[in-house]
Amino acid sequence: MSDTTPGDGSSGTGEGTRAVRAGLPAPVKHEPTLPGPVFAAHFHLPGDPTGPYTYGRDENPTWTLLEQAISGLEAPGADGVETLVFASGMAAISSVIFSQLRAGDAVVLPSDGYQVLPLVRAQLEAYGIEVRTAPTGGDAQLEVLDGAKLLWIESPSNPGLDVCDIRRLVEAAHARGALVAVDNTLATPLGQRPLELGADFAVASGTKQLTGHGDILLGYVTGRAGEAMTAVRRWRKIVGAIPGPMEAWLAHRSIATLALRVDRQDATALKVAEALRNHPDVTGLRYPGLPDDPSHKIASQQMQRFGCVVSFVLPTRERADAFLDALRLVDDATSFGGVRSTAERRGRWGGDAVPEGFVRLSVGAEDPEDLVADVLRALEESAR
Repeated sequence: MSDTTPGDGSSGTGEGTRAVRAGLPAPVKHEPTLPGPVFAAHFHLPGDPTGPYTYGRDENPTWTLLEQAISGLEAPGADGVETLVFASGMAAISSVIFSQLRAGDAVVLPSDGYQVLPLVRAQLEAYGIEVRTAPTGGDAQLEVLDGAKLLWIESPSNPGLDVCDIRRLVEAAHARGALVAVDNTLATPLGQRPLELGADFAVASGTKQLTGHGDILLGYVTGRAGEAMTAVRRWRKIVGAIPGPMEAWLAHRSIATLALRVDRQDATALKVAEALRNHPDVTGLRYPGLPDDPSHKIASQQMQRFGCVVSFVLPTRERADAFLDALRLVDDATSFGGVRSTAERRGRWGGDAVPEGFVRLSVGAEDPEDLVADVLRALEESAR
């Protein structure tokens, strides 16, 4: 019988072992290995309100196991690290930004990050917070860092897939007294571990590849226990941006297959990128795992895997739409990281500085040969 303690991923050190065992409670005879979701708005609480579970907006046993699991993946073997789960990735992002900043502070955001960040910028500026932006590539955020309270990094960036030197930016930010948060959504903890690179927060949308089935919304923040994380926890309590216990349980269940899914999806993404590399109608191809990608050198120094997303540009909006219509194994849908491949013409949303023919392709778990053939066939059909 295992002597596993909660959240340690068992005594094994392999990533697959950690994913399968992450957050499991110590075994008890006749109890399930992963307890079912706890649906409770309140708990029995006679006397003084002490103990771990008092009210459903503050804590839930199902969250606790999931949070231990994520901590064990984002910072394996580290002490003093905690995770807080949220109702969505944006809830997690907002919790860090709005809990750490006050009127008069300055924050540095990526100019090429997630398309909701411009809405965040407008809200921050309405609160009297200075917002500076710079691209992810070339570590350009360094140029606007002086005097900032918080540096927000998105690497690889979404949807352009640029990569920055996280360790370099973290060291520069800390030297200037700034905190650093890294959006780790696209990489996942099996592709990159921001806390090991020195960041104060690893933040992600668990909606994407972490859970991988496109059926739940979830977000999380992982950081070292202390004042900064206490502020994030307080923000979650105030705003009430909490996940349902069923979503948390589904997320925990899904993490067990994370290593399997990531290995398959990321390997196939490289095959798709290689197939697109020399196609005459494809320009602007980006995938950090390609040896000739502009970000490959730094990505290979700080990432263990390069993600499941490939981006490229087709000549026109009409050609991109025709390509998407011609795909048979790829759904025309937003989001990424699921076991079923998806793609979209990203410009249809607005908010991303991309050409009209820009396509973001999220590679799923289909057979690589089938997926590559479908993509190449759709390119040929859409050219007619």
